[in-house]
Amino acid sequence: MLSCVQFGQYEKILDLGCGYGLIGIYAAKAIQQGDVWMTDRDPLALDYATRNSVLNHVEDIKVIKSDGFYDLRETNFTKILCNPPYHVDFSVPKHFIEKGFNRLVVGGSLWMVTKRKTWYSNKLRSIFGSVRVRVVDNYFVFEATKKSMSYANQTTRSPADLRRRS
Repeated sequence: MLSCVQFGQYEKILDLGCGYGLIGIYAAKAIQQGDVWMTDRDPLALDYATRNSVLNHVEDIKVIKSDGFYDLRETNFTKILCNPPYHVDFSVPKHFIEKGFNRLVVGGSLWMVTKRKTWYSNKLRSIFGSVRVRVVDNYFVFEATKKSMSYANQTTRSPADLRRRS
């Protein structure tokens, strides 16, 4: 995934499900100025992520204990990067995609790397409207950019339209 992502200045990046912190640390070193947040639900992973950020001289990364987005209140990310767990049902990546959309700025991107293509392509397209898929070493790297404030699969009706249908 990291071979596909380009980082710019003044980014606000979330490494969602950070594990030991590789993605967040890489992002922090790649951007010249900005914010990097790392979350995981595993306290041991967070301990390693914190230690690794110190060892790599990027101590200003914010490391937060959160199961997905449940305990993270931060918003307005320009990029969210994640490698969702493969050994679970689709409830975890569904949460990452739907709630990730809500935490991005318009123009921001959700990046995911998985071993499965069809479900992720369909879900990302239903929420974001489109998705770009790349194949890297037998993995699928997805990039979905937020183009509006509402999910792509939602139809927007005015209050007058709703009254007429009643």
